[in-house]
Amino acid sequence: MLVLEFKAKCIAALKEVQRTREPMLITLRGKSLVTVQLVEPHGRGKRLRCLRERMSIRRDLIKIDTTGD
Repeated sequence: MLVLEFKAKCIAALKEVQRTREPMLITLRGKSLVTVQLVEPHGRGKRLRCLRERMSIRRDLIKIDTTGD
């Protein structure tokens, strides 16, 4: 798809990528410019879910230095 065509039909092109789950190559003057592809959402907290009931947070892990070097 050409850049001018993409600009004119941007939302429709993005919806097509979402519907077909196929990447779309955008070209500028016959040269590849960018590939638009669907990003799968990651489950929130999925990585730490396996540690549930094995650990507990007892205090904040971040300490802010207010002394001002």
